[in-house]
Amino acid sequence: MGYSERARAAFRRGETATVAQMSRDEVAWARAAGDAPAEVEALYMLARLAVRADDLAEADRLAAEALAVAIRAGERHLEERPRHVLAAVARMTGDLARARDLYLDSIALNVALAQPKTVNSEYHNLGFTELRLGNVERAREIFAGVRDGVFAAGYDDFVPYALVASAVMAAVDGDWNRAARLLAVVDKAFGALGQVPDPDDAAELRWARDLTTRMIGETVFEEQYGRGGVLDPRAALATDARAAE
Repeated sequence: MGYSERARAAFRRGETATVAQMSRDEVAWARAAGDAPAEVEALYMLARLAVRADDLAEADRLAAEALAVAIRAGERHLEERPRHVLAAVARMTGDLARARDLYLDSIALNVALAQPKTVNSEYHNLGFTELRLGNVERAREIFAGVRDGVFAAGYDDFVPYALVASAVMAAVDGDWNRAARLLAVVDKAFGALGQVPDPDDAAELRWARDLTTRMIGETVFEEQYGRGGVLDPRAALATDARAAE
């Protein structure tokens, strides 16, 4: 297993210190070897770590550095991950109009690169951007399309992320008990994969959890959360899809 696979797996497990050391070593090696793809990948991982640490200025700097390396190399596929981080940073800093443009550019790039799974993932991120711009029905439409993509193409590892959208939209709709249950399913789904949510999705989950708890109180929240904990994630997502039809 190469650096990329090992680093991404460790990142999803939340092993921050391990990923940081691996990535710094990889940057040093890649620069010495003149290996642009390896340097872009390692800078991208360091940028993701900076996002996780809430150092968004550093994340933006590292992603921009990675993008510059990719552009100099003249390989468009290397631009994909840095552009994703730049869009995420714009979204998390509240520069939502820029984030929307960056996500749309990223979607167009991934369509050109014939990477439908990443297209689906970036639409997920675009959905949250539209939601925070106040375009609730547009966000709902996007999330439905993402959910359909998960089932149609068998993107099983994206089930937890699609459930994040379901939980957040339940909170947006004021369906507090359902939101609490779905938050439990989200936690179960990530746990089953041995992963933690990406920082931007984690922020959305905190928002939904805090709002839901305030609205129904700790006792009811814990009761509904317990009910959600016994549900199967994929079945819960399918139920959510049928309810939205």
